[in-house]
Amino acid sequence: MDENTQPFAPTGQKVSENIWLCKDGVYRWTYEMDMLRNPTILFSVWKALGIAFGVVYLFVLILDLCQKVIANLEDFWNASKIFLILLGIFFMLSIISYLILAAIYGWKYQVLFEMTEDQVSHIQMPRQFKKAEAIGWLTTFVGMLAGKPYMVGLGLSVSAKNISTSAFKNVEFVTVRRKRNTIHVNQLLDKNQVYAEDADFDFVEKFIKDRCVKAKIR
Repeated sequence: MDENTQPFAPTGQKVSENIWLCKDGVYRWTYEMDMLRNPTILFSVWKALGIAFGVVYLFVLILDLCQKVIANLEDFWNASKIFLILLGIFFMLSIISYLILAAIYGWKYQVLFEMTEDQVSHIQMPRQFKKAEAIGWLTTFVGMLAGKPYMVGLGLSVSAKNISTSAFKNVEFVTVRRKRNTIHVNQLLDKNQVYAEDADFDFVEKFIKDRCVKAKIR
């Protein structure tokens, strides 16, 4: 164990292999993700990237059609290949960035979960939050230099926040990825991921499903 990492020592009732119902009524457990064997975070980045590119592509395509810039299949291909090239470049950059980030984290993503009858919280462990905070401010600075306000916003959000909380009553989609030890708990504009070991997964899955009464289960 890293000397800077404080061990998680709960007190209370043990409800599964790694999950404790603590004296304050909160279920708590820690999870360590191998960032090479479980690329869930990278897949989430690809999904967000794909949606963003898809929206921009459709907007430009509709605009070109309205302006009659695209008149045949050749024009369509010429307009599309630019986006495909850019998508390929960002795809490769995302892999490189992910590997750099994983190396900074020591190839492990460590997180603490707190779960009550009303919500679940995903909390980065203090050792990693310091690194994430530094990366966040670096992103902010680079965004300012490049004149890209969306990069500035991204950097500020990363550096200022180390916890993601999902209220069960507001969750709209619950997606279970058992092979990746992941449960996606998503609201309309806020997405969260809950991780659990194999021995704890059934308990966490059932607990979340039973309380997300408005959610679509996938």
